[in-house]
Amino acid sequence: MRLCAIIPTYNNPRTLEEVVARVREHIADVVVVDDGSAEPARRVAQELAATGGCEVVFRERNGGKGAAVKTGLAWARDHHFDYALQIDADLQHDPADIPKLVARISGVGSPPEGTLVLAQPIFDASAPRGRLRARKISVFWAMIETLGRKVGDPLCGYRVYPVATALRVATRGNAMDFDPEIAVRLVWAGVAVVHVPTPVIYRSAEDGGVSHYRKVIDTLLIAGAHFRLCTEGLLRLLTSPVRALIRRLRHG
Repeated sequence: MRLCAIIPTYNNPRTLEEVVARVREHIADVVVVDDGSAEPARRVAQELAATGGCEVVFRERNGGKGAAVKTGLAWARDHHFDYALQIDADLQHDPADIPKLVARISGVGSPPEGTLVLAQPIFDASAPRGRLRARKISVFWAMIETLGRKVGDPLCGYRVYPVATALRVATRGNAMDFDPEIAVRLVWAGVAVVHVPTPVIYRSAEDGGVSHYRKVIDTLLIAGAHFRLCTEGLLRLLTSPVRALIRRLRHG
């Protein structure tokens, strides 16, 4: 099994270097995807690339967190990695928990589609109440969309993907709607899902915390993703007998 780490970043000049260094304590191969950052943050990424601190892919324009992760997954595929760990660039996630996530990747007897390891956040007092309410709603809809399979918190961007399957499910979302959509689609694709509790900290601006969550736009995008997934999930349920019959006919 070959494992890399993907760090999507957009204007995180104060924390990016530390995140890369701490991730590399556990994973040697790290790719930073700079999603059209302004000059101060872009310069930090360029310095990391120049010194060999990590690989860096620069996107010309800001396309959203999901778009950056997709770029990272394509890089991982092209460099023949089997799994990719996704972690934020603002120190919201604790890199010290990387071994816990990686240890849960199934080996012998795992499904051919792979394993999805999802961090389940443990929040402290720094978590905004509005974000906590939104997460509860997203957890509920993810359970509906997967017919009760416990996806857990589908919004936490600290996770490990099976690279080939993650690209094959062709997630549509490019912003904050990417995280819940790809989690649900990977469940539909038949991956094994495991959960690892880990602390999540919302840092202040003075500590380098940068939130790119757009309250109206991203909330609407996430709601739209759940609407699409519910509709598609219903169609999958209604057509499942037909698809099962086709599979039997194909296999004689």
